[in-house]
Amino acid sequence: MSLKKLIFIGLVTLNITFSLAQSSKTNADFWNNVRFGGSIGLGFTNNGFNGSIAPSAIYQFNEQFASGASLSFNYAKFDEDKLLAYGGSVLSLYNPIPQLQLSAEFEQLRINRTIATQTIDIEDNYWLPAFFVGAGYSNRNVTFGIRYDLLYDDNKSIYGNALMPFVRVYF
Repeated sequence: MSLKKLIFIGLVTLNITFSLAQSSKTNADFWNNVRFGGSIGLGFTNNGFNGSIAPSAIYQFNEQFASGASLSFNYAKFDEDKLLAYGGSVLSLYNPIPQLQLSAEFEQLRINRTIATQTIDIEDNYWLPAFFVGAGYSNRNVTFGIRYDLLYDDNKSIYGNALMPFVRVYF
């Protein structure tokens, strides 16, 4: 599936989601269903580290389904190479049973990368998309799980590999 199709599907889903939310709830009810929180991510690989923090807000449609947006800040270091990334994402959460949370998240990051060579440091700045699918154990407000980046690019990604554990918290 192409990147354009993924972006289109994400935008259509958000449009439908927010349209339904506006038509079925009053303004006061809307804010009663908004939950704030976010996630923390850590990744380790040979001579590498990646850490991320992503504050977010979601709208809880019912006990099973929620959708929202997130900001993202990432730092990674692989050998002498350093990466700093920032951006945002849209995400959807689905709990088929209270203990199991399935997630899909499209993330767009601005990458500022410094590659160290023996003689000079090379700087590279670019945009990087990621599309995560994940699963986790949920205990009301906290979810521990693992997610996989379907668009992972070994040469460009700030993440150590496509598979990444996460902790997600919402209040």
